[in-house]
Amino acid sequence: MQLQINGKTAFAYTAAHDVDAAKPSVVFVHGAGLDHSWWGLQSRYFGYHGCNVLAVDLPAHGRSEGPALAAVGEMADWVKKILDENRIKSAVVVGHSMGSLIALEFAARYPENAQRIALIGVAYPMKVSDAFLDAARRNDQSAYDMDTIWGHAAQVPFAGNPNPGMWMYGDTLARLGRLAPGVLHADLAACNAYADGMEAAAKVKCPALFILGARDIMTPPRGAEDLMNKIEKSKSVRIATSGHSLMAEAPDATLDALIAFLA
Repeated sequence: MQLQINGKTAFAYTAAHDVDAAKPSVVFVHGAGLDHSWWGLQSRYFGYHGCNVLAVDLPAHGRSEGPALAAVGEMADWVKKILDENRIKSAVVVGHSMGSLIALEFAARYPENAQRIALIGVAYPMKVSDAFLDAARRNDQSAYDMDTIWGHAAQVPFAGNPNPGMWMYGDTLARLGRLAPGVLHADLAACNAYADGMEAAAKVKCPALFILGARDIMTPPRGAEDLMNKIEKSKSVRIATSGHSLMAEAPDATLDALIAFLA
């Protein structure tokens, strides 16, 4: 689906179904440097089980026009406009990494529009190392390498992918390689600068699910504890075998957690 948001073309994957405002809706928001395809299994499942699915490409990602948005709050407002364009009054918002901060901020800014939120691979604060930021600023290949290696558990290069013939490192690098110069840095800088997490968490009134990878070195599970304690209706699922890229490293376990949460 293509939409016009702020005068720019925006894309959302809908699992090949028309959006029906009378149905329950699930919005999937990807992480830094990624796109809607990161949610392949999860978005298709809900799209074929009675829900509207909007797996978005944030501005300057995937099929959405740029420029990239500079702040998490701007991205949360953009997601709200996606809902408005589809006449959807409320939705479940599922976010991964940077997308989890967007989902958190969305629920804080628009409590009447957030039915539930699921935060996958989240930590607060979501600080980014100076070396990573500098490499991304220079559009250096090492930034993509750092993002890929740190974004997976250590077993991934050794036939860890549950899909035969697939290589998760190569898959992630291919996505990152499609980015326009400066986009990864804009995303990382937005995560690094986001300072409203605890205030946002205190405003969240809807149920919140935290899906965390026990082997995540980018956003270790302990980094989510303060947010979990601040959100009254929160619960967590920890996936023992996964690193940061839970939807790819543990797709079935991630989907099962979402199905149980939305049931």
